[in-house]
Amino acid sequence: MNTSFITEKMENSVLPEERIQEWISEAVRPYSRLDKTEYEETVLQYIKKQPPESFSKLANLLILHATERIDRNEPEWTYVAADIFLQNLYRQASENRGYDKHKKYGSLFHLLGTLRREGVYDSALLRDYSKEEIAELEQVIDPERDKLFTHIGILTLTHKYLATDKNRNVFELPQERFMIIAMKLMSNEPREKRKKLVKEAYWALSNLYMTVATPTLANAGKGVGQLSSCFVETVDDSLRGIFDSNTDVASLSKNGGGVGIYFGKLRSRGSSIRGYRGVAGGIMGWMKQLNNTAVSVDQLGQRQGAFAVYLDVWHRDIQEFLDAKLNTGDERLRTHDIFTGVCVPDLFMERVEERGDWYLFDPHEVRTVMGWSLEDSYDEEKGSGTFRERYEMCVHHPDLSKQKVPAIEIMKSILKSQLQTGTPYMFYRDSANRDNPNKHKGMIYSSNLCTEIMQNMSATTMKEETMTADGTIITEKVPGDMVVCNLSSISLARAVQHDVLERLIPIQVRMLDNVIDLNNIGVPQAEYTNKRYRAVGLGTFGWHHLLALKGIRWESEEAVVFTDKLYEKIAYLTFKASAELAKEKGAYPLFDGSEWETGAYLKRQYAVQDEEGRNVYITDEWRKLAESIQQDGIRNGYLLAVAPNATTSLIAGSTASIDPIFRQEHIEEKKSFRSPVTAPDIGPETIWYYKSAFNIDQKWSIKQNAVRQKHIDQAISFNLYVPRHIKAVEFLNLHLEAWKSGLKTTYYTRSTATVIEDCESCSS
Repeated sequence: MNTSFITEKMENSVLPEERIQEWISEAVRPYSRLDKTEYEETVLQYIKKQPPESFSKLANLLILHATERIDRNEPEWTYVAADIFLQNLYRQASENRGYDKHKKYGSLFHLLGTLRREGVYDSALLRDYSKEEIAELEQVIDPERDKLFTHIGILTLTHKYLATDKNRNVFELPQERFMIIAMKLMSNEPREKRKKLVKEAYWALSNLYMTVATPTLANAGKGVGQLSSCFVETVDDSLRGIFDSNTDVASLSKNGGGVGIYFGKLRSRGSSIRGYRGVAGGIMGWMKQLNNTAVSVDQLGQRQGAFAVYLDVWHRDIQEFLDAKLNTGDERLRTHDIFTGVCVPDLFMERVEERGDWYLFDPHEVRTVMGWSLEDSYDEEKGSGTFRERYEMCVHHPDLSKQKVPAIEIMKSILKSQLQTGTPYMFYRDSANRDNPNKHKGMIYSSNLCTEIMQNMSATTMKEETMTADGTIITEKVPGDMVVCNLSSISLARAVQHDVLERLIPIQVRMLDNVIDLNNIGVPQAEYTNKRYRAVGLGTFGWHHLLALKGIRWESEEAVVFTDKLYEKIAYLTFKASAELAKEKGAYPLFDGSEWETGAYLKRQYAVQDEEGRNVYITDEWRKLAESIQQDGIRNGYLLAVAPNATTSLIAGSTASIDPIFRQEHIEEKKSFRSPVTAPDIGPETIWYYKSAFNIDQKWSIKQNAVRQKHIDQAISFNLYVPRHIKAVEFLNLHLEAWKSGLKTTYYTRSTATVIEDCESCSS
């Protein structure tokens, strides 16, 4: 493309008319359907009346008139606007970095040095890579791949993720961000193969075949922040445990992490403290404290902290908890700035369905009287198991206080809150724990901020605090399992359509695994857990986009079958990639005794009984993979999780996660910009397959996720879309269907009566 007009000086406050026409022609040329003439005439008429004062203002004018034309009939205007935006971005970068304005990209080595001196980049990349290596990698950078961005995609990437100097001046360009991420994530790989791996990671990122998690996208190579998406904390039932947890989650939030927090071990209102009965204030006081932390400790100055608190449905404070986000009632018991999730055993759902009674208990009293904790158990089989046995023991124990309520009344409170606020999330604890491949080392109490993470959890407790002779205070703790979410996601529409999954997933798993060793979390028990389980969460986005390109209706058996086959393939390639990494680098430390080591996990998912009653794998490929894992191990204790991807799917020009679209065209508004957006690749062939979320029968979404969940060892951020006038019985039946289908969680209930702010921590 001839971009000489970019470097021409402004004359009389504007470029010559012929140069503007050339610029417009270059931007519109690839899109023959668009009416260049009308666009050009409108722009030139405006310029004659009110000439822009600078090149940037001229570019903004061209962009404005291009974005005004974006709709489902002419969606290509988004690429015209993106192209003009990029030309202006190149110009600003060249001016700020002092390189030839005829070039789109400048020296990568010079960029690394400049922003290191500015205190934006850390010094690691210049320490780990030689000048010659950086020069070779610079040659791989392909500016043509910038043409893949939509207008909203390049806007989002520029305003939120590209590195600037301290005055917010443009320095880093899109392909350089991808290259720096690749260099950072491969920096500890053996030198003899490192450049090849960097180039492969750059290929995956720059072609928009995948995205990394928001913290990795924002922070890789920089001097602040960390690389993991979110965390899950278990709060110990002690004053020190509560305040220590609050400090830890504040530290994580400061560095950009969202946190899921399990409150189920905390004693209820009216419980005893040191034998004094009726004095405990219950969980709501601690919820208020946490709410204040969320507001006070923002995430890198971009947004307030993001916390989700989970509580068991049998906890005596459950009703106050379910009302915590309502806009009515006692404000002293309201926590509007944190999200809620309810932990639900099978037994509760059974009692709801049969309209039976339900009993509420104080977990502290249960521990004191019974000698064990009710939350520490689950049903090992459907319809039977330790939890329901212990629950019945609590119900019938004469010395244990309890409160009887109709189960359906609690469920009504759940549904009411969901319709008004979008929460609580639903966590089906028995399904989650039965499918846990690491149940030999613990259990799963709850999920994360976005409900896709299922990993072992336990509370960190105080062991001892001593003072040395010189006055130094030494605090010793017993570290619990604080879960760390290391996420990235496949862009299904591009990766599947281009048939690159076999090449993509191995480099993606390696990138995720390397995040574990490179990250500096700042909370010791989180780093300890991260290294022990080496858990990752490879997910997907662009599902509706892919269905539209394939010509598959959302509400069809064809979509369900396609889901099943595709996610089985993704699971196989992911597990295989981790198994290959284990041969190279070793299995995760807790592999011995896990269901990966015994083979129980893969047999449960991918084996059937033959005529003689033996368990045999459904294909020879699965059998060989299972044997390989049992012999040589697997690198990561947890592997698959489907995150929301609300932000990064915009950058990649696709649809979010496994969700249907809201509508075929809408205005995307953020704090610093707004832009029209259409469903990706919408046109005469695809428009019929873009049915909006609130018009889709949610039972078909549940069916898709039921078969998808079979292949995912963790969980799925799955939203329910319901009209505000939905009948209570219909809403209840959706939850019953989700539970019976084996889903481990449901995320937001998105009602036409609610507006919900998307979580950005888990975007990947």
